Amino acid sequence: QVQLVESGGGLVQAGGSLRLSCAASGVSKISSTPYTMGWYRQAPGKQRELVATITSGDSTNYADSVKGRFAISRDYDQNLVYLQMNSLKPEDSGVYYCNYRRFSDYWGQGTQVTVSS
Repeated sequence: QVQLVESGGGLVQAGGSLRLSCAASGVSKISSTPYTMGWYRQAPGKQRELVATITSGDSTNYADSVKGRFAISRDYDQNLVYLQMNSLKPEDSGVYYCNYRRFSDYWGQGTQVTVSS
């Protein structure tokens, strides 16, 4: 059973930085089937949106709104995925969810990020 646990959220002033972590368990390290892990966020009253993804082949993809400010990375041996967030803006606030996609979508419980102006 895939389980994802996020950590690292919090309150930060605009212009500051945070690093989110996602610990994945129950995922296969050795597989011929590609998978993607990523971060999504949801602000109050808005739909969940993609922030950044990284594939099992280490290809990355970012939302236009975070390009140049956020960086996704992973520790393959430890099954960890990180999201380094720099130059944070109030509009980056929301609940950030870790996602694992391989045949199905799996989600963590989310971690709150609040950026004050």
